[in-house]
Amino acid sequence: MNILVTGGAGFIGSHLVERLIKDDEVTVMDNFSSGSLENLKNLNVNIIHHNVIDKRTLSGFDQIYHLASLASPIFYQKNPVETALSNSVGTYNLLVEAQKHKSRILFTSTSEIYGNPLEHPQKEDYWGNVHTIGIRSCYDESKRLGETLMSDFNREYGVETRIARIFNTYGPRLNSGDGRVVCNFIVSALKNEPITIYGDGKQTRSFCYVSDTVDGLIKLMNSDYMKPVNIGNPNEMSIMELAKKIKELINSKSEIVFKELPEDDPVRRCPDITKAKEVLGWEPKISLEDGLKRTIEEFKKD
Repeated sequence: MNILVTGGAGFIGSHLVERLIKDDEVTVMDNFSSGSLENLKNLNVNIIHHNVIDKRTLSGFDQIYHLASLASPIFYQKNPVETALSNSVGTYNLLVEAQKHKSRILFTSTSEIYGNPLEHPQKEDYWGNVHTIGIRSCYDESKRLGETLMSDFNREYGVETRIARIFNTYGPRLNSGDGRVVCNFIVSALKNEPITIYGDGKQTRSFCYVSDTVDGLIKLMNSDYMKPVNIGNPNEMSIMELAKKIKELINSKSEIVFKELPEDDPVRRCPDITKAKEVLGWEPKISLEDGLKRTIEEFKKD
């Protein structure tokens, strides 16, 4: 097949591209605002240097994976308008092309659409507890609108759409400066510098290794299921437990320090993946310890 991956030079995108090129011809569209050509090194791909916010006529692809968006809170809060437009206008632009060429299109939504959830774990039919004008809303709300556009193009025009709600993903190629908790903790622990926890450390997340996330995306794209599907690891843990685990694996002398929890930061986050198991036959395979070991080894090389 001929496949387009927007945001294909990014963290998850580049791992997806690496998997897809084993069987298909892949084109990457990226504006390299957070992705890197280094992530595509030695990969046989076509590259279009372009921002999805701007209209572009495409030659037609069998499948489109839409991952183009800043995903780190540090990055998207510095660029809120571009982030909001990537997931809304950018999604619209790609849907127009998908309609024209009868492409199947997958949108990478996010667990952030659940906001600070009152339901736990989160199922796909939970509508969320969101702050529409908060500092994270440029990401959260634009992902929600992206899902709306996908669903409406499917209903009105018959476009074959897929929606993946990705939960916290980690692994090699995470940008060490992007502020996400796994890379923050690893970088600090390797330097024996203080590990900073925001809040009391009791807030929870679940962490899915990137190869498992990629497996889920490919299975969803090639399924017949058109409603949102959670893609994440259901093994919930506290941020304090994560910090201690990373310290232990690195044998770090870092002390753990605490700072105030940022605005709108969710207290609990964990996916119900019953739907993914039922309709995709998917669930994560890589344990947290194994995944962290692989990630730490990559960070040691930098």
